[in-house]
Amino acid sequence: MSTDEDLRELQSIIEALIFASPDPVSLKVLVKTIDSEPPEHVEEALASICREWKERSGGLQLVEVAGGYQIVTKPEFHEWVRRLFHEHSKQRLSIPALETLAVVAYRQPVTGPEIADIRGVNTSGVLGTLVERRLVKVVGRRAVIGRPFLYATTREFLDRFGLSDLEDLPKVEDMADALGMDVPNMLTDAYPTEEILPFESEAASVESDSDETKNVH
Repeated sequence: MSTDEDLRELQSIIEALIFASPDPVSLKVLVKTIDSEPPEHVEEALASICREWKERSGGLQLVEVAGGYQIVTKPEFHEWVRRLFHEHSKQRLSIPALETLAVVAYRQPVTGPEIADIRGVNTSGVLGTLVERRLVKVVGRRAVIGRPFLYATTREFLDRFGLSDLEDLPKVEDMADALGMDVPNMLTDAYPTEEILPFESEAASVESDSDETKNVH
């Protein structure tokens, strides 16, 4: 690393990436994303960040989990965070949230990119809201490049909308009409069937990848 200023800038980039990601960010992902820097510089900056966060006061902490790093709230403040989300859960869903929920309900299991294709806009923030309100949950990964998360509705979704099961859902055309939206062809067309990787098998998959790497060497 040439200067302290360069190190600080790289640290800021890494912190921004970790904060913005909904999932833990591994060193491998950081190196791949910040490809303008040598891997050893990225590793050095990450190590420096970890040391700084251990000494940092405040309501957030940097933790290593699931093979990556994530910025989360400290346990002693969880009760306050719970109150905030409890208040949010009392609020009505926005139209974008309802549209996204409708796509998940009728296309489940469905990935974030597939939802974005159907709605024509980025839905990551809205999906996060639906997960927080326990109307949507992660049920696995689609076995394609990138292995995106698959989302489906929850029991709480059925309870909130007065449904016994998904067979009680109204016709997609009626739901779209109630929301004042057109029915995209992609919402009624069938996706090609692909293997679904159960969310629970994620750890086993990581171990398998590790074993393959060892065999290569």
